[in-house]
Amino acid sequence: MKYKINEIFYSVQGEGYFTGESSIFIRIAGCNLKCNWCDTDFKNYKELDILEILRDIKQYKSKHIVLTGGEPSIYDLQDLILKLQDKNYFIQIETNGSNYIFKNDKVWITCSPKKELEYKVSIADEIKLVVDKDFKIEILNRFNDYKIKYLQPEFNLKNYNQVVNIIKEYPQWRLSLQTHKLINIL
Repeated sequence: MKYKINEIFYSVQGEGYFTGESSIFIRIAGCNLKCNWCDTDFKNYKELDILEILRDIKQYKSKHIVLTGGEPSIYDLQDLILKLQDKNYFIQIETNGSNYIFKNDKVWITCSPKKELEYKVSIADEIKLVVDKDFKIEILNRFNDYKIKYLQPEFNLKNYNQVVNIIKEYPQWRLSLQTHKLINIL
């Protein structure tokens, strides 16, 4: 199987639970949504199979893989995940939660659900909601059962006070910033 890969790069995770950890990012092209804060160029990609992906990532020291997008769940990821795990990689998947995702005990799912979609992922390890001008506070109640929950201001940071005030009112939520953008790294 070939995957449409927008880019593979080595950096530091800038958001959520693993903020600050060196990570290999495999950015998958394509998505079932069009979010205004998305930073993926869907027009440029290479089609790579699993062996080509393994060849590209072996140059990096980290064993933390972030499958991101776009939306990784538009693909059946099971074979890719199992092959990466055979090579002792830890897999983190960043998803909007709209499709099924293969998960085992060595896969961490970061779900950032979008309000216009039915949320289908019930096995996420962390929830990350982007707070934009249309954010509805009622959505917080949908995720009461999750232990690790983040609110993240839309990157322009014009609404960071709104996010801080929500967290003060709902202290079970944590603040996540796009650290990589704040310090201007890829």
